[in-house]
Amino acid sequence: MDVLEKLTILTDAAKYDAACTSSGGNRRAKPGYIGNTSASVAGCCHTFSADGRCVTLLKVLMTNRCVYDCKYCVNRRSNDTRRAAFTPKELADLTIQFYRRNYIEGLFLSSGVFRSPDYTTELMIQSLRLLREQYRFNGYIHAKAIPGTAPELVEQLGLLADRLSVNIELPSEAGLRALAPDKTKHAILAPMRQIQARNQQNKEELVKYRHAPKFAPAGQSTQLIVGATQDSDRHILRLTQGLYDRYRLKRVFYSAYVPVVEHALLPSKDIKPPLLREHRLYQADWLLRFYGFRAEELLDADHPDFDPRVDPKCSWALAHLDFFPVEVNTADYETLLRIPGVGVTSARRILSARRAGRLHIDDLKKLGVVMKRAQYFLTASGKIPDGLRFTPDSLLRGLIAAERPLLPQQELVQMSLFDPAG
Repeated sequence: MDVLEKLTILTDAAKYDAACTSSGGNRRAKPGYIGNTSASVAGCCHTFSADGRCVTLLKVLMTNRCVYDCKYCVNRRSNDTRRAAFTPKELADLTIQFYRRNYIEGLFLSSGVFRSPDYTTELMIQSLRLLREQYRFNGYIHAKAIPGTAPELVEQLGLLADRLSVNIELPSEAGLRALAPDKTKHAILAPMRQIQARNQQNKEELVKYRHAPKFAPAGQSTQLIVGATQDSDRHILRLTQGLYDRYRLKRVFYSAYVPVVEHALLPSKDIKPPLLREHRLYQADWLLRFYGFRAEELLDADHPDFDPRVDPKCSWALAHLDFFPVEVNTADYETLLRIPGVGVTSARRILSARRAGRLHIDDLKKLGVVMKRAQYFLTASGKIPDGLRFTPDSLLRGLIAAERPLLPQQELVQMSLFDPAG
């Protein structure tokens, strides 16, 4: 089959890999090279950068041939599907041609496990080496490190890519045993530990030696499938917290399980993907990374799953009404971030504006506070909005009404990835 036919098969096979994220790395244009990458360049396919630009990565598999038989995967060895594989030269040529035609700004490369993790990783390394050394490609590359790959191959891959990711896939070891018997927890976590340790070592090397080669300068990420197993939101969020704490991940992605295959242990094809649940997890993830929350604060044994009616921050506020109201003229930054409707930017604006004088209710909307949520939880100069009266029941109804109407599936996924709740 020709290269374009392979491209059709292998881009379609890659669509379940989530990688929509800012690159997080900077590589300036250099004489004799083509392309560059910056921290504002976002993730995969058609998506948006931090400054609002729509950018594109070529998201593709090296091959969809796989020796594993993961029950949830469309590329598993027992599935009857068309198979294809790029040669390293074909993939490098295709990427550079797309770049020169301004179709893409970088590459996201994953793969099925062809023959073995080591053999597959060697093919990926050959492709990236051709891009970096022969074609002098200086743009963004995100590569998937395959669990079970030899450490020396992970090292080579990290020296060629801007970001590495190792997919955990399922939130529990029991889920792995049931649905992905060829994978083990140790095989997944070992490269994550190596990437984290090597990345820290590389930062120290760059302090001493300015021109030391960079190892995965944009860090690492991972992906969890949501809804394929019975794991609760609490279990998923505690795992996420542990990954951020231990491995310093840049991002954990949540992928609502799409029933692409029929299996007794998996949800039926008649069941829709849990996109709202995925969205709530992304909102909670944002609270962990930027708002100072911990997983144990958001969910507990009595409440193991998020309330689908309101966002996680509002759920926390409803369970801690004794914490409110917060006076915006005296509260510190961390306390302001606990108020629903107050985000990182609006909290900083409040701190800056109140240096010039006391703030009043009418000032808050101008500073970016989402008053339809925040009005129930704050005071300004000791006052609440005029005419505001509520009980615990009407408060919940008001917060539900303040939620955005559910969007079409594609837009909801995009909102989950890039539009955190304040």
